[in-house]
Amino acid sequence: MGARSPFTMAGRASFTRARFIAGFLAVPVLLYLVYVISPYAQAFYIAMTNWRGVNASPRFVGLENFQRLLGDEVFWTAVGHNGMLLVLLPVLTIAIALFFAFLLNAGGAGRGVSGVFGSGFYRVVFFFPQVLAVAIVAVLFQQVFRPDKSGMLNAPLIALGLEPIGFLSNPNVAFWSILGVLVWQAVGFYVVLFSAGMASIPREMYEAAQIDGAGRGRLFRHVTLPLLWDTVQVGWIYLGIAALDVFAIVWVMTAEHGGPDHSTTVMAAEIYRNAFQYFRFSYASAMGVVLFFFTVAFAVLALRLSRRERVEF
Repeated sequence: MGARSPFTMAGRASFTRARFIAGFLAVPVLLYLVYVISPYAQAFYIAMTNWRGVNASPRFVGLENFQRLLGDEVFWTAVGHNGMLLVLLPVLTIAIALFFAFLLNAGGAGRGVSGVFGSGFYRVVFFFPQVLAVAIVAVLFQQVFRPDKSGMLNAPLIALGLEPIGFLSNPNVAFWSILGVLVWQAVGFYVVLFSAGMASIPREMYEAAQIDGAGRGRLFRHVTLPLLWDTVQVGWIYLGIAALDVFAIVWVMTAEHGGPDHSTTVMAAEIYRNAFQYFRFSYASAMGVVLFFFTVAFAVLALRLSRRERVEF
């Protein structure tokens, strides 16, 4: 018999390797299809029916629920709030986190580049809000914002003879109070994340820039930020998705679960309200589909706008 063709042997080896890889991927892919893709498909279908959670055979109504959304003022108020959070939450959180992370890693006194004394302890303190459940954070800040002498912020004002501030009862203030809590909860994680990224930047780069006369500000703008850009980009996308998915803080902290007068409501709160209070599951699914497309569009847009040449070091 003649020798086997090397092309035939290579083809069989490739087939064996592909079958081996497919054997490992089959179960995870199946689980992903069943528990991730399938619920998405069901939500899209339910959004085009009149299902109220109790009728066994919902009627297909096409795009009727989406047409109703166009005239739903409360929903578009919620969309506006999510849009404001989408801009403000990443900007404020990343700016504050970068400032503190730079101080912890390069804000020490004296010559050279070093962190402040006790920077490891400060990282633990900054990260502490991350170990608290979101509902616990909401309950804690309910007490902080109380409009009487038991409120941590209003007690000094009352003691000085000033009028207490309705942090959660004044429609003009409630949204900003929620934003402050969201930033407080998120900033510690990104301080630790950015600190880890800064710690991996070679000290020689800072020292060379200092020899050229760069101060702290120029060090941050021309050395730290360019080398940390990939980490900042990831943080921006995560925070943007978190801004679109805000629910627990709003639902637990605020009066009327998004009040007063819908001044703090968000899309996730309206989805929950329509599904589990009004039993309009199909309408809530339509809202969920809209939220899904908003989230995907933001992620794609953020990746495209923040794309830049990778800096190696």
